[in-house]
Amino acid sequence: MGQVIPFDELEALGARLRAEGKRVVFTNGHFDLLHVGHARYLQAARALGDVLVVGVNDDASTRRRKGPGRPIVPAEERAELLAALACVDYATIFPGDTAEEAVHRLRPDIYVKG
Repeated sequence: MGQVIPFDELEALGARLRAEGKRVVFTNGHFDLLHVGHARYLQAARALGDVLVVGVNDDASTRRRKGPGRPIVPAEERAELLAALACVDYATIFPGDTAEEAVHRLRPDIYVKG
């Protein structure tokens, strides 16, 4: 089982994983109402490296991007659910509508976007 890490620890995580020689894969999304397509996508992303880190859009971003009544599942629960998947090593909740800052902090070897 993976773990949920605070967004402000992403830079240190990336540095540690690089020092360990790990190939880091990063992807992101809203993941509101997780479905089998998400699971397949995450498994394929994980197969590209040693560690999969998943960024979860925060609730404000999900509301702006998905519309009224969203998210259905709060960001904290979406991150926890993702971290419980065998293919996910770490999940983090990021602010804003893009993952640009998360990518900048983590500095993954591979960025996967479906």
